[in-house]
Amino acid sequence: MAYSLKNSPGHLLRRAQQYAHDLYSTEVGNAGPTPRQYEVLHVVANNEGLSQTDLVRHTGIDRSTLADMIARMMKKGLLSRKRTKEDARANAVSITAAGKRMLNSANAKVAKAERSALAVLPKTQQTAFMKALRAYSDALDKMDEAAAAPKKRATRKAPARKATARKTTARKTAKKKAPAKRKATRKTKRR
Repeated sequence: MAYSLKNSPGHLLRRAQQYAHDLYSTEVGNAGPTPRQYEVLHVVANNEGLSQTDLVRHTGIDRSTLADMIARMMKKGLLSRKRTKEDARANAVSITAAGKRMLNSANAKVAKAERSALAVLPKTQQTAFMKALRAYSDALDKMDEAAAAPKKRATRKAPARKATARKTTARKTAKKKAPAKRKATRKTKRR
């Protein structure tokens, strides 16, 4: 099958994402949060004290990008974080008063952009489209969970003592012979 933009999931998803992003930018403007910042503010506001690891799961934003985003949002005074009591290595993220104000001022604009993104399709197709997008997102979440699950290691049986003793003897013998072979090889190369 020949490549076709009209049949390329990647291309079609990028076009849809670009259109949704343009609508978002038009409605929210430069003074508001970016789409990802809005997602983080929304999730944190609805799950106060969520760990950064949980935020990765909720938003789908990769760990290093999210850590950078949180650091920048903290500098802007939108978020705060502190170590959790349960795990001294984990950070609990909270939304600040400034973060709540930004989120609240963006909510109606984001809702308008979302409605506009769906309005491209006839009303009879919008529900099926959203169902397909959720199914796709759920499938990606399952892939991420499977990749993050600890891998089971194959257990090896301990070798029999006689076999181990033979291998050790063979290694020692090979080491003794090795210098003699190297010397012979060096003499041959020099000539």
